[in-house]
Amino acid sequence: MEAISIGLLGLGTVGSGVVKIIENHQDKLMHQVGCPIKVKKVLVQDPVKERTVKIDSSLLTVNPEDILDDPDIDVVIEVMGGVEDTRKLLLETLKRKKHVVTANKDLMAVHGSELLTVATENGCDLFYEASVAGGIPILRSLVDGLASDRITKMMGIVNGTTNYILTKMSQEGLTYETVLKEAQRLGYAESNPASDVEGLDAARKMVILGTLGFSMKIDLDDVKVKGITEVTEEDLQYAKQLGYTMKLLGIAQREGEKVEISVQPTLLPASHPLASVHNEYNAVYVYGEAVGETMFYGPGAGSLPTATAVVSDLVGVVKNMRLGVNGSSFVSPQYEKQLKKPSEVHSKYFLRFHVEDEIGVFAKITALFSNNNVSFEKILQVPLKDKASEIVIITHHASLENYENILVNLRDLAGVKEIKSSYRVEGGAGV
Repeated sequence: MEAISIGLLGLGTVGSGVVKIIENHQDKLMHQVGCPIKVKKVLVQDPVKERTVKIDSSLLTVNPEDILDDPDIDVVIEVMGGVEDTRKLLLETLKRKKHVVTANKDLMAVHGSELLTVATENGCDLFYEASVAGGIPILRSLVDGLASDRITKMMGIVNGTTNYILTKMSQEGLTYETVLKEAQRLGYAESNPASDVEGLDAARKMVILGTLGFSMKIDLDDVKVKGITEVTEEDLQYAKQLGYTMKLLGIAQREGEKVEISVQPTLLPASHPLASVHNEYNAVYVYGEAVGETMFYGPGAGSLPTATAVVSDLVGVVKNMRLGVNGSSFVSPQYEKQLKKPSEVHSKYFLRFHVEDEIGVFAKITALFSNNNVSFEKILQVPLKDKASEIVIITHHASLENYENILVNLRDLAGVKEIKSSYRVEGGAGV
């Protein structure tokens, strides 16, 4: 039984996990694919750097050609990150008829369509399960497990850093800045956390989920993105008082042939399954017309969870090699992309604002909402100093167009001092 040889691009957190799993689970892998799997060459930046995994220094190289030119290397695993240079390297890898497994969501969100097309043209597999939600097999579930169903909605916590921050803020009443510093100290947040906290990381993952789940080519520009940097402890306490928990949610929803994709801080009823997903964990809620509601939960990052998804993809590639069916798994999007207009996007909303405590102010506010066909589900009014009040409203379902019109006009309404915050509300009956 001839061994399958692997070229590994990157030996950081995930790359080290891949090496450990291939070494420690060799008997399991042998049973799955019928032959040994070995790492033959590893591309690194610094061959003498101290690492968490023991590896023969003769396997390390700083030259990508040592992997691309090796005829014995059948599969290249990319876990080094980056976009443009990595794209060029993987395109060349596929053109040399080597299969690719990647954990790179930034690359797949922006250039996935191009790479998958080139893979198919060259009879190669390109698998990327680890690019979304770490160790949770969500992409495989969409492509295989739910292949016969029509997905109508995917809603998920797909970024562990922001979930950790919101969990700590909510449970301990701490400020965003305090929790962010703690998350950076513990390694849950990068020294520059912008990609996570501003929602871009989650948006890239929703591009991948939306493209696969709806069989429609979704682009990053199609995703409406709002991060968590403006969330306050007051917002979270009011949410809790009204029976809600806040999460940074990726939401992809289809009605008929039209879709909406967004990433934004969202209030969920405390009884909703996603509300109990805490700290760095991820979860994706999938609604199918036939299956109903399913939820996929687990660690969204980390060395071994992510490496597990990578090696599972590797097993899939090797099984396809044994069957002679590589390069046939990619199915191009079935539907033309049609995005919903703001008038077609419906949700409930949380709104918090300050008003002058004067007769007639609330009547004007009520009239503004009524004129835009938006009604109140819950209202809190809290006295403030200097003859002012804080008003917190949860609306009934309303169109985004009408709600945004209310926000614009509310700012100019006599007696309204300041709009403090506004968030989407999800998870009621039938949504």
